[in-house]
Amino acid sequence: MTDTPSIPAVSREWHLLSRPVGLPRPEDFALVGAPIPQPGPGQVLVRNLYLSVDPYMRGRMSAAKSYVAPYELGRAMQGGAVGEVVASAADGLAVGDHVLHFLGWREYAVVDAGHAVKVDPDAAPLSAYLGVLGMTGLTAYAGLLRTAAFKAGDSVFVSGAAGAVGSQVGQIARLKGAGRVVGSAGSDEKVRLLLDEYGFDAAFNYKAGPVHEQLAQAAPDGVDVYFDNVGGDHLEAAIGSLNRGGRIAICGMISVYNDTEPAPGPRSLSRLIQTRGRIEGFLVGDHYDLQPRFVEEVGPWVASGALKYRETVVEGVGNTLEAFLGVLRGDNVGKMLVRL
Repeated sequence: MTDTPSIPAVSREWHLLSRPVGLPRPEDFALVGAPIPQPGPGQVLVRNLYLSVDPYMRGRMSAAKSYVAPYELGRAMQGGAVGEVVASAADGLAVGDHVLHFLGWREYAVVDAGHAVKVDPDAAPLSAYLGVLGMTGLTAYAGLLRTAAFKAGDSVFVSGAAGAVGSQVGQIARLKGAGRVVGSAGSDEKVRLLLDEYGFDAAFNYKAGPVHEQLAQAAPDGVDVYFDNVGGDHLEAAIGSLNRGGRIAICGMISVYNDTEPAPGPRSLSRLIQTRGRIEGFLVGDHYDLQPRFVEEVGPWVASGALKYRETVVEGVGNTLEAFLGVLRGDNVGKMLVRL
């Protein structure tokens, strides 16, 4: 085993103390110290450099049955992270290597080598492997191209379009020949970003008026593809504007994540009969077979600047919870990250 002498005895990590009801509260969590163990055979010790906080984590705080196990009470939470190997007992990973793994929400993590992906900090900034070139980017790519079956000439509507996934969906659609790309966002500043930097054809602030009215103005000829990050009134409006044969990919529904009562269903579902439309939910974990194609196609777009991305970076492990709550509030522009 190779190691480095500069490893502290204790790592700080975030624990879930109680399952939130409605909007998570600080008292539902605790930042605690935990001893840092030596890696066992086939493991590496990683000093995390960036942590990812994402909307789906809200679902894991609930005990309700879902597609992934809930966070355990009194145990460190999990999430995407990228860091530097500082001790190794695994073949193929050495001290100084950088890896992507899933034991975030903490400063140090002992990771099985089979669950760590080596990344090159010279090929792209480390933070990009948690966002535009990571799970976030693949979510956008798979949801648009496979689930929504995008084709050149389609009119595309993206909700939450200034976020990490939505901004990439809109740009991929534009780069692959969309007839029109429309996005919604929660502030006038974000709307300007969609138009001026990301190349959307139209965008609107969903807080400025009814979504269905603003969408009808932004996409007067209807939409062929709706990529849903929000749910609620956005989904209802998209169904109302759907063209014949339209497709809706359900990625997330952040508008209802903190609801304590079931959200009412869209009132426009009968329109799916008229349009022969389709709604399909998806999880990025079902589409990792697309990863090589995704990197091959999107990597050069990122490197050339054809596909732009933003990051909102919060400093320090102690601010990880506030960064997560900021995602639920919509504070972030692009990917929300914590730098340690």
